[in-house]
Amino acid sequence: MSSSRIAEAIKSAKEFLGAHTDEARYRDSTASAVVMEGLRIRVTGTDGSSLETDMVAGVGGTGSAPSPGWLFRAAYASCAATLMVMRAAEQGVELPGLQVDVDSESDDRGILGISEDVSAGPVSMRVAVRVGPAADEAAVRRIVEWGLKHCPVDDAVRRPIPVELDLQVG
Repeated sequence: MSSSRIAEAIKSAKEFLGAHTDEARYRDSTASAVVMEGLRIRVTGTDGSSLETDMVAGVGGTGSAPSPGWLFRAAYASCAATLMVMRAAEQGVELPGLQVDVDSESDDRGILGISEDVSAGPVSMRVAVRVGPAADEAAVRRIVEWGLKHCPVDDAVRRPIPVELDLQVG
């Protein structure tokens, strides 16, 4: 989709949601994870989309698919890039060669339960954004910062959100 079509779609969505605020909030589609074998997991969505994850051999997996942690970083990178492109389209700014890299530092003592003082999640994360030569570097910076601020994955990383456990046994 071209930048102008993206900008027009966003304009239309904003107008609709501005007039129908009751339709802006909704429950996101469910991701359902089922164990296939060992640590190989198949995740399916309500629309039929699916993916598989696995862990490295060092913890009992086979390394045959991306790990959940890598998919988390992939979701972060792709979400941030998407929001940057959306904002750039709205602003009429080109982001030539946009690339968003997300990496993290982890401590396996947390995920393995070796130390309760160590978090299971990443210790830190880094978002690196690269854009080719642009006419207005200040505009690019504003777009990148806006994209991160409005990226749902970035928001979920930075802001504690309530999580409810619904356990059913039997």
